[in-house]
Amino acid sequence: MVTKTQHTVPNTERTFCYRCRMSTPVLTEKRPSEARERLLATASDLFYREGIHAVGVDRVVIESAVTRATFYRHFPSKEDLIEAYLDREDATIREQVAAAREHESSPDELLEILIQGIADDVTFNHTRGCPFINASAEYPDASSPVRVAVREHRGWFKNELRDALAAAGRPDAAGAAAALVLLRDAALVGGYLDGPDAMRDTFVATARTVAGLS
Repeated sequence: MVTKTQHTVPNTERTFCYRCRMSTPVLTEKRPSEARERLLATASDLFYREGIHAVGVDRVVIESAVTRATFYRHFPSKEDLIEAYLDREDATIREQVAAAREHESSPDELLEILIQGIADDVTFNHTRGCPFINASAEYPDASSPVRVAVREHRGWFKNELRDALAAAGRPDAAGAAAALVLLRDAALVGGYLDGPDAMRDTFVATARTVAGLS
């Protein structure tokens, strides 16, 4: 897989089921504020690449080409922007998993899609580690809204894996799901430190073994 030094905005990311998403009809929805979307996209890129605490509101405002008044109209505080950033990351992954579920032909195929999707994500999207782990490292208080959001995301993802493993008839689906979450954590860190090429084969082979695919 190729390496990138910059986080890709979610609406252009490669997904768990790229072909499926491309063929899925797009529902017509109310168009969100262009300024809000630009602020959130800019902040998401900066927070991921440089760190949350290292990026101030002024930097986001300048790079988004909006006024401070516009910023505060959409995000009353920087904390609101941070929560929106994590919500965006969470929503992107949920959409990818939902697309994979819609187009699976068997429980085993779903597991394969999820594993390959994690490897693709580390290669093409999250090349600087896990955004949730990175955010947690900046917020040591486990009761903070950031840590709560991270916990909810991880719990949801583990449950999705558990359900997929159970549907495939795997024994101890909960234990295997927990192991796959740890493998995803390791892949995200290893992909950043050692490069995705060094990570992918090892991650995929180990994850397939844990998922009972090999």
